[in-house]
Amino acid sequence: MQLQTIIPNLDSKLKIAHSDKVITIGSCFAENIAEKFKYFKFDVLSNPFGVLYNPVSIYNSFKAIAEDKIFTEEDLVYNQSEWHSFYHHSDFSFHEKDKMLENLNASLKSTKEFLRKSDLLIVTFGTAFVYRHVEKGIVVSNCHKLPRELFEHYMLGMYEAREFIQAAIELAGEINPKLKILLTVSPVRHWKDGAVENQKSKAILLLAVHEIVNEENSVFYFPSYEIMIDELRDYRFYDMDLVHPNKLAVEYIWEKFSENYFTASTIEAMKKAEKISLAVKHRTRNPKSERHKTFIESQISYIKQLKEEYSYLNLDEELKHFESQLKNF
Repeated sequence: MQLQTIIPNLDSKLKIAHSDKVITIGSCFAENIAEKFKYFKFDVLSNPFGVLYNPVSIYNSFKAIAEDKIFTEEDLVYNQSEWHSFYHHSDFSFHEKDKMLENLNASLKSTKEFLRKSDLLIVTFGTAFVYRHVEKGIVVSNCHKLPRELFEHYMLGMYEAREFIQAAIELAGEINPKLKILLTVSPVRHWKDGAVENQKSKAILLLAVHEIVNEENSVFYFPSYEIMIDELRDYRFYDMDLVHPNKLAVEYIWEKFSENYFTASTIEAMKKAEKISLAVKHRTRNPKSERHKTFIESQISYIKQLKEEYSYLNLDEELKHFESQLKNF
């Protein structure tokens, strides 16, 4: 008896190697996926502007990267004792203006450098609704708890959403012509916009994304939204807010992602790298025991072995972690 409607594997031409450099941009689901990449020791840059939800904000980010934008005080607003950027999530907000601008510009420069060398870009769209700051005349990435009356709130049309997504992809391609791009629509429901409005918003994104995927050879689609809605059609796969997928759901979607895009050699490398991630999380009852010392030494030896086998791996932090423990003996 089958108790699920299963989304079939896509038989995609996109294949991801463990040595690939990956950058993710978009909703909080993009961060969920990036964390899985990090766990398996991929070289990944996660949401360099923070969480972004709509196609316009994502386009604005790529435009800033492509044009080597220099953030100045004119790009900032001051609210609740902090400076904020309308291009960034509140994670970038800071109480010292000059230091914040220094951080924003350094981050933009390093993001462009990473994007130029990347093999894969994953973009996750969360909503077709946007907030436009009336005075500045720009669609913002985050309202930063400013009064609602300062913004115009509306939903993009399908053709409008498509234009911004297409433009963002073209900018990314100009920066890195060899870049492969994977688009997805976030399974996170934007319930504050309303139940019906959320569905309309997702429909607009789905239509816009699929029109582009059907026309672009280097652009692919992963059905994270469809997997959540159809295969995981139960509230036990949601967090307490009943809006965000929980850890079990993210793990399930990641497994589907892995089955579809990872080569056999990638999966083999991931299994070896996971041993290091698990070892770092290991907690011992007796950190001064000879048994724990032997464990540490074996991990240091294993890390060095992996670095020889996979020259692209950066395990410097993990090596420091164990070497610092060894000094205690």
